[in-house]
Amino acid sequence: MKCPFCGHDDTQVKDSRPSDDGKSIRRRRECSNCHRRFTTFERFDVQQCFVVKRDGSRELFSPDKLMRSIMLAVRKRPVNKAQLEQIVVEIEQYIQDEGMSEITSQHIGDEVLRQLKKIDLVGYVRYASIYNNFDSVTDFENLLKSHDLKAPDVPTE
Repeated sequence: MKCPFCGHDDTQVKDSRPSDDGKSIRRRRECSNCHRRFTTFERFDVQQCFVVKRDGSRELFSPDKLMRSIMLAVRKRPVNKAQLEQIVVEIEQYIQDEGMSEITSQHIGDEVLRQLKKIDLVGYVRYASIYNNFDSVTDFENLLKSHDLKAPDVPTE
């Protein structure tokens, strides 16, 4: 590790300990040339995964972005944040466990729908409507029929 003060290549670790969050190691180092001390952090580096969008573009997988989209679908619904966080954690864990460097937005969306269906059907339908670009009532009816969900009877005049 190079000294940030003089650029010398020879530094010694004087002390190592886990950081407060437990996700990194804090190391105190001393330069053998200028004898100044500095701190470095060693963190676990997870392989980054890219999401391949429908238009072919790619962007870095973002658990925060996924959480925001799910929260939008269940806004004002009796769903607690812990349930939503669990969905995101499970999808993120799946990506890591499989060692994926790419995943399609379709694959992520299908998994979110599968999970939301167990938690809240209204949130499920909302997410599906955005995810599948619904533009008519027929699209909603087809979704409900394809998943054996009963649409509420709407009185006709």
